Amino acid sequence: MFAEERHSRIAELVSAQGRVGVNDLAELFSITQETVRRDLAALEEAGQLRRVHGGAVSVDRLTRSELSLSERQSQHLDEKHRIATAALALIPNVPRASILLDSGTTTAALAERLTSWAPVNTGDELLVITNSLPMAATLSTNTHLLLDIVGGRVRGLTSAVVGARATEQLGALRPDIAFIGTNGLHTDFGLSTPDPVEAATKTAMVRAARQVIVLADASKLGTETLVRFATLEEIDTLVTTAEPSAELAAALAAAGVEVVIA
Repeated sequence: MFAEERHSRIAELVSAQGRVGVNDLAELFSITQETVRRDLAALEEAGQLRRVHGGAVSVDRLTRSELSLSERQSQHLDEKHRIATAALALIPNVPRASILLDSGTTTAALAERLTSWAPVNTGDELLVITNSLPMAATLSTNTHLLLDIVGGRVRGLTSAVVGARATEQLGALRPDIAFIGTNGLHTDFGLSTPDPVEAATKTAMVRAARQVIVLADASKLGTETLVRFATLEEIDTLVTTAEPSAELAAALAAAGVEVVIA
């Protein structure tokens, strides 16, 4: 195999898996570890990956890397729809319920499901509170819902309302359930996101709710980004699309987190 072809294959593996190891690549291509390291150095120089101890990671796994809302909307669509269906089933059919929807593309899939929500009994109400401008617009099409939007500064990259005013409002609320998105969920580091201001808003959501349900596709498991906004002990349920690793599963169990596989 020529070096150019090998580089292309390594780049594909990093993109698909998020991380590759020097030993694994050496075995896969029947080359020396030194050759692998030269390959990784060339690919890093080309901006296709970032070298780390023992291997390399995808550039979107850097702790401050963050795609825009529009870029993320087309990723892991099937997983997001499955998570949304499972999350919808967790909303209780009671006369008066309140939920908080965090901004994000997985929570947005749940918002889409809620556009067809209707009360089981006449007079039943569901209040939905969100800090997402696009989700507020989506939810406003369902006249059966009561809809509140958190006020504050709008972060352009995610169209999320964040900042001191938003966190102050959230601190005065006590919704029944908060559905929270995350960029990473890690055994030791907990839940994290790249932006400090958005992290502060997520922390306020977690602390406000009576029950915290995290919606995260399998690509988020085992990942750390820059700012932790919650520990595993602060969440009640994780809805995801694959069994967590043995290490993460043990940490979730120790923290009392229920895992729902969608």
